[in-house]
Amino acid sequence: MKSPRHYLLLLLTALTLGSSLTSCATVFGGRVTESQKRRPMPGEPQRRVRAGALVADILLFPLISIPVDFATGAIYKPKPAVAQQAPAPQPVATTTHRRN
Repeated sequence: MKSPRHYLLLLLTALTLGSSLTSCATVFGGRVTESQKRRPMPGEPQRRVRAGALVADILLFPLISIPVDFATGAIYKPKPAVAQQAPAPQPVATTTHRRN
């Protein structure tokens, strides 16, 4: 028969591992951008939710991880980086004849 100390150690190990896996989007989602943190203004498109992180939150620790991910904004997909385009070059005006 195993001692109560052994069961306590197993319980603490399970709690430690379990708490390290909570809030999947916060832990594994990377850096939270400004677009993820702020709410969209009226007329702006709504933020999209990371489906994989939401499913993992629901399956693992729904009472802890879902509120944390939504509060931090990590559950939302970051907006794709928009490449800045250089302005189109202006045509150079040239003359074909000279005035004398």
